[in-house]
Parts: sequence; C-alpha cells; structure tokens
Amino acid sequence: MDSSSVKKSLMNQVLAEANLANARVLIEKVQENCFEKCVPKPGSSLSSGEQTCMTTCMEKYMAAWNHVNAAYINRIRQEQGNQ
Repeated sequence: MDSSSVKKSLMNQVLAEANLANARVLIEKVQENCFEKCVPKPGSSLSSGEQTCMTTCMEKYMAAWNHVNAAYINRIRQEQGNQ
C-alpha cells in the first residue's frame, strides 16, 4: 500500500470511531433526558402514555441533534474554505 491509501484508510477508521462515539453519546443523552422527563415513577413496565412520551421525546431529541450536527459540519467546512 502506498502512503496515500494508508492515510485514507486511517482517516476512515478515525471517522468511523468518532461516529460511533457520537452515537453512544446521543443514545446516552436521549436515555437520560427522555427517561427522566417521561417516567416520573419507574415501575416494572411503561404505560402507553410513557411509551408515547419516550417516542416523541427521542424523535425530537434526535432531530435537534441532527440539526446541530449539520450546522457544526457546515461551520467547519466554511472555516476550512476560508483558510
């Protein structure tokens, strides 16, 4: 392998690891925030209202995460373009 293919392979690996770390953080934060909001008194199962709340909360949280992430990526691209 030449140095450019090694560099590309390494960059892809780092990117994949960063994406995995971001996904873990997202899941952790969704669980913390939505569970605390939607399940005030944990029991052996979730009520239908708690399930609905969890689903809605998770969808909103992930949409907000995607929006912030897209804005962050655009900002990085703009800064790289200005250099």
